[in-house]
Order: sequence, then C-alpha cells, then structure tokens
Amino acid sequence: MNDDPHGGWPGQDPDPARRPQRPAGPPRRPAGPPPGYGQRPGPGGPQGQAPWQRQGPSQQQPPPRRPQRPPVAPQHEPDLITHHEHNGTADRGYDEPYDDEQYGPETDENGKPILTPAQRKKRRWRRIRRVLLALFCLFVVIPAIAFVITYFAVDVPSPQSVAATQGQAVTYYYADNTEMGKDVPKGGNRHILTPEQIPDIVKKAVIATEDASFETNSGFDIGGILRAVYNQVTAGKGGGSTISQQYIKVASGDDESSLARKWTELAKSFKMNQTYEKKDIITAYLNIIYFGRGAYGIESAAQSFFGKPAGELNASEAALLAGLIQQPGRSENPKVANERWTVALNRMVQNGFLSAADRANLQFPTPIPQEDKQQAGVVNPFIRDKVKEELAANGITDDVYYRGGYKVYTTIDPKAQAAAEQAVADGMKGQTDENLLNALVAIDPKTGGVKAYYGGPSIVKGPNGKDQKGRDWANTPQNPGSSMKPFDLTAYMQLGKGGINSTFDGSNNRQFGKQTIRNAGPGSTCSQQCTVSEAMQRSANTVFYDMVVNVTKPGPVAQAAKDAGVKPAPDGSSELFADNNIALGGGKTVITPEDMAAAYATFAGDGQRRDKHFIVKVTNSQDEAAYSAPEEAKPAFADDSDKSKQIAGNVTESLKGVIPFSKLKCPNNHECAGKTGTQQHTYRPGEPASAKDANSQTWMVGYTPSISAAVWVGGDGDKALKGKNGKSIFGSTIAGPIWQKFLSLYLNGKPGERFDKVKIIGGDDSNTVPSTQTPPDDDEGSTETSTPSTGPSTGSSSSRNEEDPPSSSKNPPTSSENNEEGGNGGPPGRGGRGDTE
Repeated sequence: MNDDPHGGWPGQDPDPARRPQRPAGPPRRPAGPPPGYGQRPGPGGPQGQAPWQRQGPSQQQPPPRRPQRPPVAPQHEPDLITHHEHNGTADRGYDEPYDDEQYGPETDENGKPILTPAQRKKRRWRRIRRVLLALFCLFVVIPAIAFVITYFAVDVPSPQSVAATQGQAVTYYYADNTEMGKDVPKGGNRHILTPEQIPDIVKKAVIATEDASFETNSGFDIGGILRAVYNQVTAGKGGGSTISQQYIKVASGDDESSLARKWTELAKSFKMNQTYEKKDIITAYLNIIYFGRGAYGIESAAQSFFGKPAGELNASEAALLAGLIQQPGRSENPKVANERWTVALNRMVQNGFLSAADRANLQFPTPIPQEDKQQAGVVNPFIRDKVKEELAANGITDDVYYRGGYKVYTTIDPKAQAAAEQAVADGMKGQTDENLLNALVAIDPKTGGVKAYYGGPSIVKGPNGKDQKGRDWANTPQNPGSSMKPFDLTAYMQLGKGGINSTFDGSNNRQFGKQTIRNAGPGSTCSQQCTVSEAMQRSANTVFYDMVVNVTKPGPVAQAAKDAGVKPAPDGSSELFADNNIALGGGKTVITPEDMAAAYATFAGDGQRRDKHFIVKVTNSQDEAAYSAPEEAKPAFADDSDKSKQIAGNVTESLKGVIPFSKLKCPNNHECAGKTGTQQHTYRPGEPASAKDANSQTWMVGYTPSISAAVWVGGDGDKALKGKNGKSIFGSTIAGPIWQKFLSLYLNGKPGERFDKVKIIGGDDSNTVPSTQTPPDDDEGSTETSTPSTGPSTGSSSSRNEEDPPSSSKNPPTSSENNEEGGNGGPPGRGGRGDTE
C-alpha cells in the first residue's frame, strides 16, 4: 500500500529534495558500493568474486581496465515507516566510506595533503635553496649591477676644484640683523702641492694614523667597515673610512649619515683607486684636508703651526699634524694635541715607518703662537670661537665651517656689546697695575641668548713682540668667592631646611672642628640670631659656612649651581668641587664669568633655566636654513614651576639689599639684585708686606628682570693686585662700578621693570619681607670679606686658621682674612690660587 500522501509509484522517491542532507564538511574519499553489490557467488569461487576472477577457459585474463566512473547509487524501494528516520537511524548515503579507519584520511583538517617524512625533507630543502638564491640575488647580484652602474655614473673631484670651495668667508650678524663682520679663512691663498713637494715622512705619518691599509686596499677596507659597524653597535669609537673615502667625503661636502651617501662614496673611492696611483691619492688628500687654525691643506697647516713650508717638516711635526686631522677643532688644547701626537708616533712605529729608537728621541713640537689680527670688518675672535663651538655641537663642525658660505645670525645686541666695552674701558681708567685683567658677559634671562660678550683684549703682544691672539677671560674659570653664596641659599631652600628669614649665629671667629671661620670685621658680622637675608647683605662667612657644613652639605650646593646653569667639565670649563670650601667659593671650585651670568639669569628668569647660546639661526649660501637654536625653558630648582619661581624669588629678595650695602645703585626705574665676590692672594716669602692683604680675583654678578651680567676683574693666577690708589681691590671697587655702568648704559631709555613678588620661605613669619641694612661708613670693601688663596700658612692662628681637610691631606687649610667676601682657600694651582692653566 502506498502511504505517501503525494502519491507515486512504489520504489520511487516522490520528493528527492526532502531527503535528509548530510551536514557539509571537508571533501570525503569517494566510497564504493557496499560489500556484495554487483557481485554473486560463482562456481568454485568465494562469494563476492568478480566474474572475470572466476576460473574458466575463456576468462583466464581480466578485461582491460577502463576509466572509472563515480558509482551511481541504484534505485531502491521507498522508505518504510520502520526505516531510517522512523527507527532513529540516519541515512548513511552511498558516497560515504563504511570504514574510515580502514582507508585512513589523506588530508589534514585544513584540507592539505599529508606528506611522508621523505616528502617533507625534500620540500624543506627546496625552500632553503629558493631562499638562498633570493638572498644571493638580493645581496650580491643586484648590488653588483648597481655598483657597476654607479661606478660609471660618478666622477672624482680634483683637489683644485675642492680647494675653490674651501675658502668661503662666514658672515656674522648682530641680533638686529646688521652685519657684525666676516670670518675669512687663512688658507685661501694656499698652494696645491705635487707628490714630490710633500716629504715621505709626512705621507707615512698620515697613512699610519688614518689608514694603515692604504697601500693595499682598493678604496675601501672591508675589515674597517666591519669594525666601524661593531663600534656603532657597541657604542665604541673609531670609524672604518679609508683615506680615499675621506677624500671623497671632503670633496663632496656631504657628511650625511645615510646609506645612499655611503654607497656613492664607496663607488667613487673605488673608482679613484682604479684611476689614480697611490702617490697621487695621498697627495690629493693632503692638499684638501683640514688641520685646524683655519688651515686647509698641508702647506697652509705647516705655515700656520710651524711657520715653515711643508717640504721642511720633520717627523715630530709631521706626527702632530697627522694626529690633528681627527680633532682639528681642539688643536689649541695642549693636552689633546700631545695625545694626538703620541698616537701618531706610536702608529708610525707599529707600521714600520719609524724605529722605536728614533721615536724615543723625538720631542713634542710646540706650535708657534697663533696670529689673529683683528681688522675692521672682521668678527671678534672670542665671539667667533664661541659660535664655532656651538655650531660644532650641532653638526656644523670645524672642517666644514668655511665650506658652506654660512651666514650666522647671533644673539649679540650691538647696544649691549658697545655698553660692555665702554663700561670696561671706563672702569679701568687710571689703573696702573699691569696684572689687572677683566671680562664681562650679559645674558637675556627670557631667552638664554648672550647679549654682550667681552673676554678682554683679543690681540696681545707675544714674547717676541709680535701680535698674537689673547686669552678669553670670559671663558676662564676662577674662584667665585662670595658670589657663590646664592647657591648655598638655593640648596638650603631646595632641601626644605628653611629660608631667608631663618636665623644662624653670625658672630665672628666661629669654630668648626679645627677650623676657625672669620668675618671681615664689624661690617660683615651680625648677631647670634642673624637672618639669612641680613647675612647675605653683610656677606657673613660664618652663617653660610655653618649652613653648608652642618645643614645642606656641599653636594647639594654643587647641584644647585648646576641647576642654575653652571656647566662643569667636560660639558663646560667650570668645576664644582663638593667639599666644605664650596660654601664660600674657594678651594677647587672655579666658575667662568659666562657661567656665572647664565646661572644668575635663572634667578632673574623666575627659576626657569634657559641654556645660554650665541646663535639664533644659520643659513647656507643658498639662504637655506642650516641650524636654528631652540629656546626651551624648564624649572631649575624644583619639578614644579611655581615652586622653582618661589625659590628663585627668595634668592632675589636676599640679593636686593646687597646693592646699596655694597655702595652700588640700580639703573633708574629698574629693580636689581646681585652679589660681590673676592679671592684672596696667598702671601709668599719675599713679597712686600702690602701683599699680605692683597686679593687676586674679584667679582660682581647681578641682574634686573631683563638682563643678567657678570663682571670679573682679576689676575692671571694668584697675583697680589692693587687698585689705582695702591690699595687692595674688592668686588665693590672695580668690578662693581663696571657692572653698574654697563646696566646704566644698556637699560637707558628702556621701560622700567620690577621683580615679581613671591611668598617668603622660612622663619617664624613666612610672609615677612626682609629689610635692607644700612651700609657702614667705613672704608671701601669693609662690607665684604675675601676668600683667601691657599698655600703654606704664614700668619698667626687668629688670622689664618687651619681646617681639617674633609677627604685628603692634599687639601690645604681653609681660612678667612679681614678683607672682603669671606671664604676659605683651596689647593695650590687651579682652584684656591686662581691658576686656571
């Protein structure tokens, strides 16, 4: 009976689309018909044997195989109610194998073929071969083709063409864009020498120092390149450039750190070695390389350093010039020059160019004094040197300085510079002591730009009577004396120990261990409850020595000076030595006038430190920007700007009263603040009695809200200086009036200005503003104390009292004298005696 409601013939599926469908899945292996399908038992054969498999005379061989077709499921009877879905089973379908375990899957779960171990190994090696072939093409074939193309596309410049670009003057401009002057290279009229005109010893010295493989390499040294890469990775020193590569770099004027530049340089240096002989290559190199002193080429260098032609150079002189090629900008530094000379000689011995015996007999060749005649239209050499130093730190090094046709726009204000020079000239009128020297630096607190820079006379007479370059005293460190005391106070407030209304014992002759510290007499002594503000005005040594030794300790004082802008070596020329002597600006602590101006500018600038700089911007010969100076500011004395401003403002409050107390005046309608300082001369047997009370260095450092200026008047080393009246000089006698005159001239006609008020730190009443003390009527300098130079003690215990050295017996005793800017001494030499060599 047909139960299908749709009707249909028995055995016919009325609606094939209604059959249950097998869920979709990965492709399955086609399955054959179920066992027994299409098979029947035959005589003598097992059930299921195919007809051609049965034995018979006419069926001994199976029929030829034919292409297999997918099996077709036979028609079957219609499902009954007892079948499949009705009895709980699923329709298996004829396209599924009956036993997966019997056949096994041939693909993984992702449908990829499953390989045998042999197949996997074969595929792995095939991939490795392909990768190696790709790498070979990438790193060998393609670069080789590119190198050949580059080789034929580039040219090697001649020394004559290079020399024509190395004599370009650098033009300097004031801050108002008016021309300051030009810096003209000295080697502009040099000669291009032939190989025969350059001694072999010069060539050998340069080869040994710069490129030991020069005679055998093809323009580049693979080992040197690998060493250079290793040094860059490990932060080591030393490059891998050959002499040929250095020639190409100088000739092209391109020192960019890029692969394209290096690639072209390698191609040119290789081509140079294929085109020219080695003697011509080393000669070309020596005709264009920079040696220092503005000298390009060996002939110009020989004249500049030794006053002779290159053909007369000896082994020692050749070694010095060869050594200076790597550091030409430091050719005037005796230590660096000696080190480079030693390196060159040692490498000459290693390469067999010089015997050890001859090496031992050579003496360092002292260069002749550098002539630097300043003529009309030529920029001040001290300003030029500071600009070049700043340029070198920002990528425009000394060897390319004369090659870009640069225009340097400086921060120097022509009015300020003229005021500085006039103030110094007026202040030195009538002085008869030939040992008196001076310097003045002024800085804008709002930008950090140097407005005026005077380092003394730029041209002086040498021992032979010839003009030679003078010493820049604005960049020479000296003991600051009591001008260091604002940093004592800064550290005191930074540590939260108190403020300007805190009190200390300001009485005279106080004992600190074995050391007795004295004030400078009645004018510098205050009570046992002396406020810090009054102690700053009177320059009471006992208060600040007590503050540093017993409260802040020396380390934070040195840090406070750094925070303000003092740059110790190696970044700068100053030195901050953290022992007890730093409290009164003596000992090994020495600071340059430019650093003092910069540090006090931070007090004037509301506690915001701006790095001092001489450059606004630099353009090249095409008026394209080559460098622009950043003017970033950050809090100096605390992480918080308001707290840093409060500390700086409190220092300013304590320094306001120093001005009238030192018998100085602020410019009309301008508030000002500042501090004097003095370093005492060390009396030596045989000197006149007047030398016992003499001083060797004096300071006046101060500021308004718009300008900070440091004035130094002193001697070259520890010399007993005298004023025009034959008496000792102090910070308030020559340096102070120069400072006052400069501010008066510079600020004349400018709007009046006052300091911002801040909350007072320290004391019982934190809002009390300190009052200004009335200056005494005694002789000039009686309001100050002096920081004595150190040396053997020759006075009584009451006038020169010993101090236990904090760390070493080499530290000399600290003492104070009844002169000015009280302080303590330091060791002989650079520190306490003012010797800056």
